Amino acid sequence: MSVADIFNSMPGRFQADKAAGANMSILFDLSGDEGGQYYVNIADGQLAVTPGAPAAAPSATVKMTAEDFAGMSSGSLNPMMAFMTGKIKVDGDLNSVMKFQSLVGF
Repeated sequence: MSVADIFNSMPGRFQADKAAGANMSILFDLSGDEGGQYYVNIADGQLAVTPGAPAAAPSATVKMTAEDFAGMSSGSLNPMMAFMTGKIKVDGDLNSVMKFQSLVGF
């Protein structure tokens, strides 16, 4: 599954029942082959994905390789281990990123 396919599948994987009161925006800044920027916004029980950087500052920015992102979304890369070993870098609200993971099933 390509990185674009993973982001396109997020609205279907989104667990709206667990998102009560969640309002956050995360910019994924992916490097390498299939890299790019993807903005994910969660508000009012909805998840929306937009390619590119947002006009407003996101709650958090996640920087990693597209390959590691694909591994994390497939379950072959543990997100916590990737963060602890420096494969994932987070600028901003780390709690939003952790909540995001639980809402999309990573």
